[in-house]
Amino acid sequence: MKKVTKAVFPVAGMGTRFLPATKASPKEMLPIVDKPLIQYAVEEAVAAGVTDMIFITGRTKRSIEDHFDKAYELETELEARGKKELLEIVKRTVPKGVNCVYIRQSEALGLGHAVLCAAPVVGDEAFAVILADDLLDNHGAEPIMQQMVGVYNYHRCSVLGTMNVPREDTRQYGIVSTDSQQGNVQRVTGIVEKPKPEDAPTTQAVVGRYILTPHIFDHLRSIKPGAGGELQLTDAIASLLKEEAVLSYQFQGVRYDCGSKLGYLKATVEFGLRHAETGADFAAYLAARA
Repeated sequence: MKKVTKAVFPVAGMGTRFLPATKASPKEMLPIVDKPLIQYAVEEAVAAGVTDMIFITGRTKRSIEDHFDKAYELETELEARGKKELLEIVKRTVPKGVNCVYIRQSEALGLGHAVLCAAPVVGDEAFAVILADDLLDNHGAEPIMQQMVGVYNYHRCSVLGTMNVPREDTRQYGIVSTDSQQGNVQRVTGIVEKPKPEDAPTTQAVVGRYILTPHIFDHLRSIKPGAGGELQLTDAIASLLKEEAVLSYQFQGVRYDCGSKLGYLKATVEFGLRHAETGADFAAYLAARA
């Protein structure tokens, strides 16, 4: 039984909602307190047993590669100054045994196209897809991708991370319909991209976490471009449903939409309050402003 050891990180987007901060720096490198979003995503993957990190990059994304590279000069300087704690933090950016692969997406042709770019590296294995600007947190308990790998190991089919959203927000998500409204693992019977609230079959939204079988690549190659002339991963999953089971998993945890300014600020506050170095003082500051 093959384990899920590969994760795809589509990081070629332009991050226009955070301009001008993202003019020359990727949105995935925006920090939540003292770690960039992409590092939280990678750490979630590592906790799930992933060893091969596949980044689908574009122009202006070089800082992601640099972040996960060895920083010889910085490590030498920290060691010379006796700053052992900071040195360990830098060395732990990429845990031992983890490989990083970078694939350039030459054109922004959608999430489906970004996933398809990873096909030569993924091969015939099931793999994870993690969107770094969806920061999923299950503080002190099992990380979300680790939960999903457990579901995959039991059922051996594709798994979509989902959560219930207000009906008025369905136009912002891919929405699934299922064969049951009970339990956190349900078989998907349909999926539609960003339906109007009155047209949404349910309020179960897919939120930036997937485990997909390699058959998804065949469907990505065969579907036609959808909205905006892009290859939609949702369309490929809808096609995949016709030949094999796909599950919806309502994960345990909290999702912060760090692709939006408000979601990013909420995550910053929550993670700032629990941070060992800043938490107490930050809590006192917020209390004084209340």
